[in-house]
Amino acid sequence: MTETNHHHSAPVPIGDVVPGIPPVPITVWPVPAPHRGETMSNALGVRLVHNLTHPSQLVIDLADGPQLVRAVIAARRRSHLSSARHSGWGREAASLIVTGWPLTGEAMTPDEFFARCKAKLLPGGCVAVLLAHDVTAPVDVVIAARAAGLAYLQHIVAADQPPRKGTPTRLDIHTDVLILTRSTQDGGADE
Repeated sequence: MTETNHHHSAPVPIGDVVPGIPPVPITVWPVPAPHRGETMSNALGVRLVHNLTHPSQLVIDLADGPQLVRAVIAARRRSHLSSARHSGWGREAASLIVTGWPLTGEAMTPDEFFARCKAKLLPGGCVAVLLAHDVTAPVDVVIAARAAGLAYLQHIVAADQPPRKGTPTRLDIHTDVLILTRSTQDGGADE
C-alpha cells in the first residue's frame, strides 16, 4: 500500500515589485475611472477615506480634483485640503496623505517628498499614491518611499468592473494605488 503525502508547503510568493522585498497584498476595488485632469473618482476617494482613517483624523489632500474633499467632509474627517499643496502641509500630523503621481507642483525630488510625508504622518499613518496603471511605474515609487523610511503595505488595483463569477477574468484597470506606511515603532510626527 502506498502512502500518499497530502502535506504541501505554501507556494513561494512571486511578483515582487522590488527584487528582494516580499510582495504585498493586492486588492481589487471596482470603482469608476477618474475624469481627465483628476486624480480619482468620487468612489475611490470614499474608499480611501473610509478604509484608511477614523472619524476626526486629519487627511492631507495633495490630489487633483474635489473627490477627496467630498469624501473627507462626508466621513467627518478633518483635512488640509488641496490648497495645502501651495501653502504648506500645516503643523499637525496626519493619518493619511493622498497624492497623485508623478508629482506635479512639488519642487522636490521623490526622496524629499516621501521624507516630508514621513515627517507629517502619525505612526501607523499612510500615504496613498495614485498613478495611472503601468506595470513598471510602482517600482520607482516604492524605492523612493523605502529610502525615506516608509514601508510598502498594500497595492490596490482600481478597475471599472468587478470580476464576475463564471466568466474569464479581464480587469479594466485604470489606477494603481500604492499604500505606504510609517511604522508604529517610530515616535510622534517629526517637526
